[in-house]
Amino acid sequence: MNGLNCLLHRQNERVGMASWMMVWPGMLALGAVVGFLGGLLGIGGGILAIPVLALLFGMDQATAQGTALVMIAPNVVLAFWRYSQHHPIALRRTLTLGAVSILVSYPAARLAVSLDHHTLRWIFIGFLLWLVGYLGWQLYARRAKGAPAPRILSERWLPLVSVVAGAFSGLFTVGGGTISSPMLVGLFGYRQAAAQGLGLCMIVPSSLVAMGAYTHAGVVDWQLGIPLAIGGLSTISRGVALAQRLPDRKLRGIFLVFLVITVVLMLPKG
Repeated sequence: MNGLNCLLHRQNERVGMASWMMVWPGMLALGAVVGFLGGLLGIGGGILAIPVLALLFGMDQATAQGTALVMIAPNVVLAFWRYSQHHPIALRRTLTLGAVSILVSYPAARLAVSLDHHTLRWIFIGFLLWLVGYLGWQLYARRAKGAPAPRILSERWLPLVSVVAGAFSGLFTVGGGTISSPMLVGLFGYRQAAAQGLGLCMIVPSSLVAMGAYTHAGVVDWQLGIPLAIGGLSTISRGVALAQRLPDRKLRGIFLVFLVITVVLMLPKG
């Protein structure tokens, strides 16, 4: 009987390894796509990876978010470095904004993993719908084509953006980049590419802290997350380079379309 059990165990291991090897190329390709888009839009790319993981692999919302973080964390580090080469950020500001986001992201991540999965998903969809509406209004109603955004707040209020970015990074794992960029453009008068770089400064530390919280809660699939991360790291620099060449209005328009597609993917089917 022990010999039979051993044989069945080995057979299951071989089947599991074969399935994993079949999934690996697809996850690398998916990581490459979302990494490029993440670099282009100044986000970690997880906003696309999360609905794909939920739809293709049947993951609940928390596990999809935790697994996407395996890709998001290294992607945002590399993207921030690339953006800082074009739009340098003072070390003191980097440390201050990063520290603020850390203080907020951990309790937000703990809250996320404690919520009911359906509740968390609908909160995420609601956040995306609000963001689509805000960006659409900002893009088409508030300013003429090509006009720079007016500055409403002075830069001493930047830590408030970091608070919001840290909260959304912890709660949704992807909200920091999507919310900080429009806030920096609409309230502080930043150009889109520069806003994306500064937004990444806020979400790099909060993403790392959130990944620790999701890992501790046991809602991370590392076998899928690692190839996602490798694929993303291979293309994110190209996305950043393209972002520097695109006009602000076109970049914001791409961001808006990207969010609409994500909302459609996240809506329950049937």
